[in-house]
Amino acid sequence: MSSTLFRTKKVEQSILDTEEPEHALRKSLSALDLTVFGVGVIIGTGIFVLTGKVAKENAGPAVALAFVVAGVVCALAALCYAEFASTVPVAGSAYTFSYASLGELPAWIIGWDLVLEFALGTAVVAVGWSGYIRSLMD
Repeated sequence: MSSTLFRTKKVEQSILDTEEPEHALRKSLSALDLTVFGVGVIIGTGIFVLTGKVAKENAGPAVALAFVVAGVVCALAALCYAEFASTVPVAGSAYTFSYASLGELPAWIIGWDLVLEFALGTAVVAVGWSGYIRSLMD
């Protein structure tokens, strides 16, 4: 049973799967979709302003050091994803990379972790939007 839970998918098979017409990515975004994405990104970045305000009001002088450490960690994560993308050159995310390297069960767990991550990100953006609406109503 453990052999089926930790079976991996060959990189070559992943590449062949993406060449099938039903798995191919199509360009389906219109100009309106891209505009809405742009507005959402601009407004969504306001949550990072909230982080800075809270840090200024509640944290000590180590805030600058914390932001430097966070920047270094983000850069290292970007390098990891670049390595993954060069190893498994198909459209996908951590799920695809973990399926090819760790196996099916870890990929399934990571896939659900990604769903939880996106849900948490959505909740944070919703809190930011509600703050904007509340200040507009005042």
